[in-house]
Amino acid sequence: MPKAGAGLALALFCFIGAAQADPLAEAAGEYRIEPSSHIGFRVEKVGGGYLAGDFGQFRGTFRIDGHNIAGSNVDFVVMPASVRTGEARTENLLRSDAIFDVDAYPEIVFRSTSVRQTGPSSAIIEGNLTARGKTNRAAFVATVGQHSDRNITFHVQGTISRSDYGMDAGLSIYSNLVDFDMQLRGTR
Repeated sequence: MPKAGAGLALALFCFIGAAQADPLAEAAGEYRIEPSSHIGFRVEKVGGGYLAGDFGQFRGTFRIDGHNIAGSNVDFVVMPASVRTGEARTENLLRSDAIFDVDAYPEIVFRSTSVRQTGPSSAIIEGNLTARGKTNRAAFVATVGQHSDRNITFHVQGTISRSDYGMDAGLSIYSNLVDFDMQLRGTR
């Protein structure tokens, strides 16, 4: 006959095992990035303040390999003509050949080259970011939010140097670094 404490120990073991479940492995599958996602950015101003905005048009997919997170991948495209800051003059400048040059380069593309899990629900995604015809390495930190059988959310953050992409205009006023803060929603 088992001791009374054995049942409690087994229940505690099962509870701890469930609490330590790996959200990335549980969310294995291929997802399409939903239009309800939010792709926000912020650029600090010299002397204080900042320029903030987002992109309204984008598309992409990501695949989570539950058995080998390193085998996961992300393909993401942003249409810079969809930039929004709340100020028409600023938006027009960003769309012009001084920054995005949307007539010549209508897409900004990110393709992952590696995914490294850093915790039970987080990973660093590295890849190639191409903007204005220039490609450079970029890294983003992604953390799993909610997930179900068909849906998942990620909070993604990263910083890029805009001069690496020929977006040097306004460096005397605005920082060279662009901070991205994204809420990505995926559906299977």
